[in-house]
Amino acid sequence: MITITEYSVEKLKDPFGILTGERFEYVLDIEVPEDDELYTEGGLSIRLIYVVDGEEQTIKQYNIIAKANEEVLDFDLEEEELHMLLAFCKKHIEEAE
Repeated sequence: MITITEYSVEKLKDPFGILTGERFEYVLDIEVPEDDELYTEGGLSIRLIYVVDGEEQTIKQYNIIAKANEEVLDFDLEEEELHMLLAFCKKHIEEAE
């Protein structure tokens, strides 16, 4: 299971009005246990796009990034981890600038 240690959230601007809903970028520093397949020396972060479109709130995209070299890792999060991140995004959306 992942643990969020630090985060930032920013509302993304759509100057052309092409996209529906509001989009937010979250950057989450995370910790994972050493025995987890995601574990990477130097730590990890998750960069994700969270969309609010009416009543629908979803994570549209995410990347898991090795902080040591900024490499995007080819891993998928487990369903329960995605639910945890979705709840986190909903809770912290008011902090977006």
